[in-house]
Amino acid sequence: MAALPLPDFSVIYADDALLVLDKPAGLLSVPGRGDDKQDCLSRRVQQLYPDACIVHRLDMATSGLLVMARGSTVQRQLNAAFASRAIHKRYEAVVDGVLIPSDPPDSEGWSVIKLPILLDWPNRPKSRVDAVHGKPSVTRWRVLATHAAEQTTRLALEPVTGRSHQLRLHLSAVSHPILGDGLYAPQPAMAKAGRLLLHATGLALPHPNTQEPMRFISPAPF
Repeated sequence: MAALPLPDFSVIYADDALLVLDKPAGLLSVPGRGDDKQDCLSRRVQQLYPDACIVHRLDMATSGLLVMARGSTVQRQLNAAFASRAIHKRYEAVVDGVLIPSDPPDSEGWSVIKLPILLDWPNRPKSRVDAVHGKPSVTRWRVLATHAAEQTTRLALEPVTGRSHQLRLHLSAVSHPILGDGLYAPQPAMAKAGRLLLHATGLALPHPNTQEPMRFISPAPF
């Protein structure tokens, strides 16, 4: 039986400086290695906007909001905005188990995971927690809903740093892997969902030309 075509992306916002897109799960952000990994979001977008340049990525299994630059000048501006943490991302996930903060949350209900991350070269594309060689990595999380009968928790997530697989690895490391995670979840948690239940729900950034604050929302499809 032939594979079904992947759902296409949505253009949430477009002007002469940037594009804000909604990526479906199962679509690469950029081309991978091999002929079978050339179809990706960036190439699909460039068919409509030939000057579109990648700024950041979402994992293939992750869905949600992603920004692209129109041209190399804006690409450099947005890269600098990411580096200075002027661009803020928020995610939503469903994790295995009932997650309870080990320390009191802040006044807005946010807790923090601080675990250093290092790319796991022998097991690429995975990363791992490494207290000696890992780079400092910080994730903020807040409980949105708890389902005791299903033994799952819905979370809002904010990556303060942007390490590879940071959200997936941090949650797995605290024994609450994201459902459907084929890299970091044990088999029972992976089998609880047909896809990785991780979605980039929010994106806030200053417009690269006007510095006007911009905010975009994409509700989680799960």
